[in-house]
Amino acid sequence: METVTAIPLFDAIRSRRTNLRIDQTQDITPSVVSELIELATWAPNHHLTEPWRFAVVTGGARSTLGAVTAEFQGSQGETNEAKLDKTRGKFLRAPAIVLVGCASTENARPDQLLEDRDACAAAVQNLLLGATALGLNSYWGSGMVCSAPAVRSLCGFQDDTTIIAAIYLGYPLGEVPVPARRTPIVTWVNE
Repeated sequence: METVTAIPLFDAIRSRRTNLRIDQTQDITPSVVSELIELATWAPNHHLTEPWRFAVVTGGARSTLGAVTAEFQGSQGETNEAKLDKTRGKFLRAPAIVLVGCASTENARPDQLLEDRDACAAAVQNLLLGATALGLNSYWGSGMVCSAPAVRSLCGFQDDTTIIAAIYLGYPLGEVPVPARRTPIVTWVNE
């Protein structure tokens, strides 16, 4: 496994930023992506259903991902060729795209389905924080890529799996300022 220098957790959280300033020429080794996915699976999961599913898209498959997403976008009424071209090329912005799906639990109650989706979102956050700690840039994308049935098929996901994230991963191109955060809105209840 590749040796990397990690930063402390609180620093990773505070420096976490959405960023697509990614070096498209520097690949990420499969061992680093595997480590991030393993970290994702340590997310809290109330019913221990482990609903998360992952597909790693690299190389030429990124163009295929863009093509099937643009085709779906067109089927939903998009006719602007510039927007469709942008969709076709958007997944080439990073050397690795990790698609995260949430598998449905058979006979689950509605509250369990929500908890499973929450667990998958927590898994995504673990992956994003791990990427930051390893010095990678990352971006949580969604939209048409999450809705296209052909993307589920490309990923090898079951038909009842809901894609919740397309995570772009790569090495940074220069420094990016950390955005300012608002003061948290907190209500303290003591009695």
